[in-house]
Amino acid sequence: MENEKLLNVVSNFQIEGTVESIMPFGNGLINDTYKVNTIEADAPNYVLQHINNAIFTDVDLLQHNIEVVTHHIRQKLLAAGETDIDRKVLQFIPTAEGKTYSKDADGLYWRVSLFIPEAQTFETVNPKYSYFAGKAFGHFESMLVDVPETLGETIPDFHNMELRMRQLHEAIAANPKGRVAEVQPMLDMLELNSEEMCKAERYYREGKLKKRICHCDTKVNNMMFDKDGQVLCVIDLDTVMPSFIFSDFGDFLRTGANTVAEDSPEYDKIDFRMDIFEAFTKGYLESAQRFLEPIEIENLPYAAKLFPFMQCVRFLADYINGDTYYKISYDKHNLVRAKNQLYLFSSVSRHEPEMVSFIQSCTSKK
Repeated sequence: MENEKLLNVVSNFQIEGTVESIMPFGNGLINDTYKVNTIEADAPNYVLQHINNAIFTDVDLLQHNIEVVTHHIRQKLLAAGETDIDRKVLQFIPTAEGKTYSKDADGLYWRVSLFIPEAQTFETVNPKYSYFAGKAFGHFESMLVDVPETLGETIPDFHNMELRMRQLHEAIAANPKGRVAEVQPMLDMLELNSEEMCKAERYYREGKLKKRICHCDTKVNNMMFDKDGQVLCVIDLDTVMPSFIFSDFGDFLRTGANTVAEDSPEYDKIDFRMDIFEAFTKGYLESAQRFLEPIEIENLPYAAKLFPFMQCVRFLADYINGDTYYKISYDKHNLVRAKNQLYLFSSVSRHEPEMVSFIQSCTSKK
């Protein structure tokens, strides 16, 4: 985008200092991001981000969620005597109208936040960083258990397993490309496990399970670390919304604990890494156990199974529909992805007794 247009966008926000440069920043897949450098030594730098309203269609709701969450965390840090608050929670800059987003002449939505100096992210998924991730996301949830306002779902039914099964059944009924017969054995296995995998929604309707404020995109690179390797804060808050805690727990393990990439056809090499599970779970329970209810803790192995199962359903439905949702690199790409996730689901299921035993060992120490 032309620099002059970006300067016009930034001018809508109440920043300090004079803009020196605006440069592309980071490698996000959803939103275009830029670093705004200021000339003055005593003025902060900023992060300018285009909000992808094709995915997040209700920008006002999106930003409201983020404002509520960051304000709540900030107040808790203040009460605890934290002195480095601007590096421990994201701070968004308002416009003259007091909003934390602006819409430009082309209909694009933008927001600006303070740049966190001397901070870094990591892409590495190993036991060390998995432990940090578990502890950070558990702590994030724990700070939000008493949020006084009701937040909305920025992506409605994002992790609703019953909905994903209905979408699969619709794809099967339509069968637009005649692919159902080819994948019938996979469909049979999914149907065999579907009742168990949909139990979170049933428990919720029965009043046994509650929704909490969750991050819903628990990747290692969604944390900021200081130069000494200590976690500063959780970032990328677009998906923060009410959900089951299974979302934050299971989604991390789906990608982090798979021994191969999610589209690898080397199915014989797929296994669920218990070292990653144990590290993430240890960190998560250390910071989250104090507010989790027994039904949530006992179903953490279910969460680990749920997300490869859900992703298999989504990939397979898209394959049956003719590859209309996920980008593919070759004809059977979505089928390979679906098989990969089904193999991972089977591996997680085999490790369930070990997961149960490890969780019991963690919770018995309380």
